[in-house]
Amino acid sequence: RVLQLRAGAARSRGPARSRGPARSRGPARRSPFLPQLPLAGSRLCLYEDGTELTESYFRALPPQTELVLLGPGESWRGCASDIERLLAAFCSQQGAVVEAARRLLTDERAPHRQKLLADLIHNLSENILAEDKEDDKKWFEGLESRFKNKSSYLRHSCESRMRGYMREVSGFISNVHPAARDAYRGIIDLMADKLKSVKYNGCYFDRREEEEAARLCTAEGWFSCQGPFDRDDCPCKHSINPYSNRESRILFSTWNLDHIIEKKRAVVPELAEAVKTRDGREVNWEYFYQLLFTLDNLKLVHIACHKKTNHNLSCDKTRIYRKRKKTHEIS
Repeated sequence: RVLQLRAGAARSRGPARSRGPARSRGPARRSPFLPQLPLAGSRLCLYEDGTELTESYFRALPPQTELVLLGPGESWRGCASDIERLLAAFCSQQGAVVEAARRLLTDERAPHRQKLLADLIHNLSENILAEDKEDDKKWFEGLESRFKNKSSYLRHSCESRMRGYMREVSGFISNVHPAARDAYRGIIDLMADKLKSVKYNGCYFDRREEEEAARLCTAEGWFSCQGPFDRDDCPCKHSINPYSNRESRILFSTWNLDHIIEKKRAVVPELAEAVKTRDGREVNWEYFYQLLFTLDNLKLVHIACHKKTNHNLSCDKTRIYRKRKKTHEIS
């Protein structure tokens, strides 16, 4: 129950809540005794951190201290418990929460609170499960009419990135030694054929991809930042679902597929050098293909985790050329 503490007494006000502990609101003044609790096994604790009250602690409380009355078996972890209850409301009463936030935003004037409310409305105003255009027309606003479902557009988005990488590799040919350009073109053709055969790895962004290891998102379409190139994870726990609403779809375009061993500074120049100095050896073009177009060397990162400084990483020298097969003489 919600308690309002008075000098020397505690009164209950409002209905008891069966889903969890309720807050005790002020004005709370010092009392010479701990209030008599209404139920055996119940106890009072501080709202801010869940500290359970003793007789001496209660006497030392300052005015306006907020308390929580806990029943047997209940617990309270301060603000963390409030956040848990709020998250539960997001799931069970999403529509009601959005409408309440919109009403609050109408009269809110503080910029910080406006942003919090706007972000809340944005994150909850979603239609994640909808896939086809007929079921979520707003999501497709601004896109070409040829896209009939969300997955086809996200797959196209990933394919476009891969095509862009291929163009960069092709465009580097002017920097290749003239005597090695034909061999360089031959490797470009091999890579292009490989990319076509795997449909430009569009599966990375396609939530309908049956093979879980072949996509970067969950079955619902949630993507998690994999962190900067020099970390194993994202320190900020960035995540996004471009399938959820139009704004998230647009924001996802700012996320990067970052080459751990850098494409422009390391991989492509090393490929050109390998072709130039091959001296009869066969360039291991598949190794370079993996570095340029696959998750062996790509990390999906939020724009804030995309470090554009020099990675100072280089290709594996032992993998640049194919190993020659050993031949054995028969005596």
